[in-house]
Amino acid sequence: METTVKRFEELTLDELYEILKLRAEVFVVEQNCVYQDIDDKDKGAWHVFLRDDDGIEAYLRVLDKGVSFAEASIGRVVTKKREHGFGKMVMEEGIRVAVEKLGADRIKIAAQCYAKGFYEKVGFVTVSEEFMYDGIPHVYMIWEKK
Repeated sequence: METTVKRFEELTLDELYEILKLRAEVFVVEQNCVYQDIDDKDKGAWHVFLRDDDGIEAYLRVLDKGVSFAEASIGRVVTKKREHGFGKMVMEEGIRVAVEKLGADRIKIAAQCYAKGFYEKVGFVTVSEEFMYDGIPHVYMIWEKK
């Protein structure tokens, strides 16, 4: 498994296509949720993904403070194959990127409620009541550097 961390302008066209395809497959088609995935935040993000011989297996983007929240944030967390540990691997790398590249000591996410336990395993704590976002229940969660 190869880990890649790139700014938007460093992505190849094939990488960008594969990332957007994976996000659409899961967030739009699988979750049956019509929403604007391409939101201009990608251009300023760090893009973190895991690739093997089958292509990109897991992806997320890391955003600086002030883009989505006052804190640095991680979003668009997606894995192609579940139950292989790829989600945990990409999240740990995303946290590392936020800390090392953005100087983050706090990271905020809007987590889908069904995935709350997953994020807790990598150190996030729920800080809000449940709310609806694009028709899906979410909570805000925070990770703090120890």
